[in-house]
Amino acid sequence: MSSWRLMSRDPLVVLMILLSATTGVVDAVSVLGLGKVFTANMTGNVVFLGFAAAGVPGFDWTLYVTGLVCFAIGAVLAGRISKAHANVSRRRWLVRAALVEAGLLWLSAAVAIGMAPVSPGAMEIPWNAYAVIALSAAAMGSRNATARQLKVADLTTTVLTLTITGIASDSRLGGGSNPNLARRIAAVLAILLGAMLGAVMLTAWGLAPPLVLAGASVLLATLALAHDAPREPIAAT
Repeated sequence: MSSWRLMSRDPLVVLMILLSATTGVVDAVSVLGLGKVFTANMTGNVVFLGFAAAGVPGFDWTLYVTGLVCFAIGAVLAGRISKAHANVSRRRWLVRAALVEAGLLWLSAAVAIGMAPVSPGAMEIPWNAYAVIALSAAAMGSRNATARQLKVADLTTTVLTLTITGIASDSRLGGGSNPNLARRIAAVLAILLGAMLGAVMLTAWGLAPPLVLAGASVLLATLALAHDAPREPIAAT
């Protein structure tokens, strides 16, 4: 129980877990509503791109390339924002990064208004599906680059492979002492519950509402929990 109490006392850890939940929401929209593509999890896109390159039916390479390229563009944008805010408080940097991410998610929601979900393997992909993929992938690329700068142990907000590996390999069965167990379990549950919520919202109301919710959650959580602490200057490369 002490592990859970320690986790809850660090606002930055709580923020990262809440952001993890929005990852589940965003990927629910992309996988279920945009032709089976990820906009937060690029490992999935690389695997799907391999399937498409092998000629497996139902996998459209243009979706995965769009997601990968725009995710990278978002990461570049976040890197520029981070360096531009190297000498200001961490809170100001995180809030501005959250504004960019939320804005991109809300733009994708605006494009998605009235849009019908795209079925996996659809013969024709509408332009607005590509626009939603591009904008939401850029938002998540920006998020990942920002989270990478924060360097919070065991929390990336999007990737769970190493998290689940850590839960197992560092457990008592694995000869470990369960370090950061609470935050690891919380990260897994957050993405799981976010995916469930996104799927329910998409089924009931379409693509736009879950994207609006994800953007609002990112911004409100950052405003409420971001540390107002000075950051270490970023080393020149």
